[in-house]
Amino acid sequence: MNRRPGFLVYGLLSAFVLGSAFPLYWSFVIGSVTKERAIHSPPPLYPGGHFLENARRVFDQIDFWSALANSIIISSVSAASVVFFSTLAGYAFAKLKFKGRNAGMAFVIATMAVPTQLALMPLLKEFSNLGLAGTRTAVVLPWLVTAFGVFFMRQYLVDAIPDELIEAARVDGCSQIRTFWTVAVPAARPAMAILALFTFMHTWTDFMWPLLILQGSDVQTLQTALDQLKIAPAGGISDIALLQAGTLLATIPLLVLFIATGRQLVAGIMQGAVKG
Repeated sequence: MNRRPGFLVYGLLSAFVLGSAFPLYWSFVIGSVTKERAIHSPPPLYPGGHFLENARRVFDQIDFWSALANSIIISSVSAASVVFFSTLAGYAFAKLKFKGRNAGMAFVIATMAVPTQLALMPLLKEFSNLGLAGTRTAVVLPWLVTAFGVFFMRQYLVDAIPDELIEAARVDGCSQIRTFWTVAVPAARPAMAILALFTFMHTWTDFMWPLLILQGSDVQTLQTALDQLKIAPAGGISDIALLQAGTLLATIPLLVLFIATGRQLVAGIMQGAVKG
């Protein structure tokens, strides 16, 4: 007997959707009013008619298109790197038998408990000594692979690939690398797609590390470029409407990415669940 979702389920889903969409709506409301109205009390509840004007001022005050290109390049390289190395390491921890495998996996998991902020200053000093400060390479290099990515792929591949399938590939004469490419990668595609999307989103919204390593350089990501909009004129106040308009413009590429890949991600998850 099939049971359709009830009123409570639809109510909770509707509340979740509205709660998730509210920050975008609020950014649009503040970004579409004047500077004075944005800080007025009570705050505005409905959009104004100044969004295009504020957007034009964003383009005038920062090099938006250059920062957008830098963010796309950095986020894409980071996502591709994390997915490749995490899948490779996850496959090794999940299916290969070697001494110290469990201890190595435990060490990888333990590193997730170390705050990322502890490594920022040593990394900044090291990259400055290497002459890489202020470059895209310095933004990407520390995060070529993540502990979460390795753990995520390992947990997925443990059940996604039967041991018998790997043994059959070896009987057919496949090397370890060919077994990885022909057996592990096709089975891991749903998880790889999810990890790529999450990594792209995390890198896109990252602020602290790009702010430190790109300080004073011509290379800026969208997040560090938008930070320049907070600078208030002498004796004035920050233009919150301008900042929110820029923030919304920087969010649009992520929304487009989610809309373009949402159906493929869901289909990939369902396909992986059926195969598993």
